[in-house]
Amino acid sequence: MSETSFDEMFDYVIVGAGSAGAVLANRLSESGEHTVRVLEYGGSDRSIFIRMPTAFSIPMNMKRYNWGFESEREPGLKGRRIHQARGKVLGGSSSINGLAYVRGNAGDFEEWVERGAEGWSYQEVLPYFKRAEDCVYGADAYRGDQGGLTTCNGNNMENPLYRAFIEAGEQAGYGRTEDYNGYRQEGFCRMDMTVRDGVRCSTAVAYLKPAMSRPNLDIQTHALTTRVIMEGKKAVGVEYLQGGRTRRVGARREVILSASAFNSPKLLMLSGIGPAQHLKSHGIEVVHDLPGVGQNLQDHLEVWVQQECTQKITLNAWLGPLAKAWIGANWLFLKRGLGTSNQFESNGYIRSRAGLKYPDLQYHFLAGAIAYDGSSAFKGHGFQVHLGANKPKSRGWVKLQSANAEDPPEIVFNYLSEEADKEAFRSGLRLTREIFSQPALDPYRGREVSPGPEVNSDAEIDEWLAETAETAYHPAGSCRMGTDSMAVVDPQCRVHGVANLRVVDSSIMPTVTNGNLNAPTIMIGEKGADHILGREPLRSDAPSFAPEQWQWRQRLGTPRRRGPDDFQ
Repeated sequence: MSETSFDEMFDYVIVGAGSAGAVLANRLSESGEHTVRVLEYGGSDRSIFIRMPTAFSIPMNMKRYNWGFESEREPGLKGRRIHQARGKVLGGSSSINGLAYVRGNAGDFEEWVERGAEGWSYQEVLPYFKRAEDCVYGADAYRGDQGGLTTCNGNNMENPLYRAFIEAGEQAGYGRTEDYNGYRQEGFCRMDMTVRDGVRCSTAVAYLKPAMSRPNLDIQTHALTTRVIMEGKKAVGVEYLQGGRTRRVGARREVILSASAFNSPKLLMLSGIGPAQHLKSHGIEVVHDLPGVGQNLQDHLEVWVQQECTQKITLNAWLGPLAKAWIGANWLFLKRGLGTSNQFESNGYIRSRAGLKYPDLQYHFLAGAIAYDGSSAFKGHGFQVHLGANKPKSRGWVKLQSANAEDPPEIVFNYLSEEADKEAFRSGLRLTREIFSQPALDPYRGREVSPGPEVNSDAEIDEWLAETAETAYHPAGSCRMGTDSMAVVDPQCRVHGVANLRVVDSSIMPTVTNGNLNAPTIMIGEKGADHILGREPLRSDAPSFAPEQWQWRQRLGTPRRRGPDDFQ
């Protein structure tokens, strides 16, 4: 029996009702055999700004729904502090993100296995992507249609710029893929988003709401978890603040942290689990010296390459108050029109150089020239790609600012500290210009707006990167899965050296995937649930694509229609 007195007892206590936590809440309570308590610091997701896909930048910047984290000053970004939005609401970041649905490349998961995450190969994670999904295109060997997470393409690329971008990628020699979330990621394709009948399909919608009526599931909102309660090296419960009171909830079976790549390592450290010297410096008693906690932090940077559009067909025409009112009314009453889409309706995945087996560059194409958070826009008509170099070598950390759970953690990414990351962006910009120069975009292409034709040399590109690169909001890796001395959890998500405690969220990724992180984080929740319940892991035999002659060919081999030499 536990020596600690608790206000309540449950079989499982989950910290965080976000992209992974909501999945766990549903799956662990599904059979009715187990009682489950979920603690979420945020509140309800009932907001038109959360529900309307095109309004995603609004809740991302609202204190009510966002933790409001910032990095420390980043040397590689000219000392800028980088905003790091994390969802503080039911559904977590899936309620405030850009709704993009990208599973990553098969090679990402092979890399995980190479780094010690046995059992997380592509064949072993694919069934969990499928189990989560309700794909409007229907089911096949790669896509599911029986899950709660609805995926679609928004407005089906009604704006001709989306299809022109895909065609331009094909003309530049990269090929078209029928489904970048299926057999082959590499190439250009329509882009998927988590939208159901014109409304955001967060994990709160897909997983929490169908389960809320279960008597064995209890969800507490506005509850700030302060620490995991330990008896020796065994987790027995959680302490949290709610309504000005300190409460304790016991866990008969396990405590599970699904609190984000920032808050999961922070809670481990507040609980005495982490690098011993760092904990002692804050007066925290060391329960278990685990040096990898908070280390290995990764993120995706991205830049916007913007082009003037010679035709008045872009989203820039819809930025005035009357136009926005029309979009809102059309969505509110009919659930149709621009309000139903995140506006990223086509995308691409390419390799920045020969010698890479899998893509490392990602494009989100937008039929407008507008900042991601809506804070600024090109005056006139334009289009843009968000260019991400998605396999960064740079690593940072999460540390404690203090022993006070109400203080935010110290976050350092060390963006662009590795030369390879700069090289990928330099190559990416030059390849983007080549794609934009293809005949498919001839009817629309005006002058380059950003970075501008004067930015050409490596030094000029590096300067532009340092001044303008922004986060894609994809933090990961700070509680890395593996078996070596710097790993935090084992391949079943159990914290090394500690009983009855797991971490199940994006923090356990050994390396960040080539794409947006919401889909793989949901997958981690699905697979983690099977590990927790002791079920036989699922497996698929579906093959995945790798290009021939990748060792010395940078693209798939389709003849280029137009290259940089044509514009000397």
